Amino acid sequence: MKNTKKYGALFLAAVILMGAAGCATAKAAGLMDGISPKSASSRPADDAFIGSMADFSVALFKQSVSEMMTRQQNILVSPLSVTLALAMTANGADGETLAQMETLLGGGIPLAALNEYLLGYAGKLPSGDKSKLSLANAVWFRDTSELRVKPDFLQKNADYYGAAAYKSAFDAGTVKEINGWVKDNTGGLITEILRDIDKADMLYLINTVLFDAEWQSVYYKENVRKDGFTGNGGKVSNVDFMHSNEYLYLEDELAAGFIKPYVGGAYSFAALLPNEGVSVEDYIQSLTGGAFLDIIGNAQETLVYASMPKFQYDCSLEMNDTLKALGIPDAFAAEKADFSKMADYPGGLYISQVLHKTFISVDELGTKAGAATMVAMAGAGAPMEPKTVRLDRPFVCAIIDNATNLPLFLGAVITV
Repeated sequence: MKNTKKYGALFLAAVILMGAAGCATAKAAGLMDGISPKSASSRPADDAFIGSMADFSVALFKQSVSEMMTRQQNILVSPLSVTLALAMTANGADGETLAQMETLLGGGIPLAALNEYLLGYAGKLPSGDKSKLSLANAVWFRDTSELRVKPDFLQKNADYYGAAAYKSAFDAGTVKEINGWVKDNTGGLITEILRDIDKADMLYLINTVLFDAEWQSVYYKENVRKDGFTGNGGKVSNVDFMHSNEYLYLEDELAAGFIKPYVGGAYSFAALLPNEGVSVEDYIQSLTGGAFLDIIGNAQETLVYASMPKFQYDCSLEMNDTLKALGIPDAFAAEKADFSKMADYPGGLYISQVLHKTFISVDELGTKAGAATMVAMAGAGAPMEPKTVRLDRPFVCAIIDNATNLPLFLGAVITV
């Protein structure tokens, strides 16, 4: 049998574009003179933080699905990436704009506390050779004398998010430079986040997340067989299905599923298949943050005969309308937005666009380790009544942090 190298990779870049009027030309220069990350207070994830993160994660996913599902496309969002990008932005907000962002991101947790929570949570997410998670943050400002960046804004984002800041011409060279930064921080998997720069754009706040992990129990070649996946509308595709025995079963009134762990035990893949007669759209809209945490937290230890299609897709979203609908309309309104703590600029700053790009690949690569893990798992306790979960129609999937059960990524597989 052939050894595996990598199970697959999941990655994304989220970008927030701050708009105003203005223009400028030169290669990016650091704005961090006299500013270096300082030791900052952090807070461990508690029930209040986990609850607010779960609520935002599911609300973001539901709103994105409601706006995208008519296209019958697969969907994937990273609540973690969007949270980090918006939290950096919120450090430049004030007044009602800040209040709306605090309500959306933290359920009313003050920004100062949210910064500490995110430092304690995101800054300490585990990463290893076979279960890798890496985060990167940066801010680009247009090189113009009219824009005066606030040092306190740079310092906070350096302290809590490790974000560097650069001033640049905001020309074709800047596009190339930003795309190069994104490419470097996603291991070459995302090569473009920007195609051009609007003349009104004054700064970009960029976050990248790279997740790359091997299954704890991988698949043998003989565990992969062709079968039919029925998409919305009844179209059947003949695709590769991966079959395995899993030992964590998920169930609520409307769906059943399973959890499949990654090497190291820090992260897991979760799949939820709506019951016959329940559409994936209706199931997603029934979810809440608390319900998601309950489903994962109440996983039953029992044998699950699991079948999952190999799948790979990317997803590009503009999140302006999504975030307005979720409660931060002022941030997008030039006449209302207050980002006075970010920079001084004639007329002020506002968010002009939020872009979100994701990619997911799930396959069977790696057989030797899978055999060893399967045998070990088959050795547990008392006889179990087997469950069967066959993901042969649209389903929900998630990459979860096992310490909190929070979703780092949430997706809906509609076609394969």
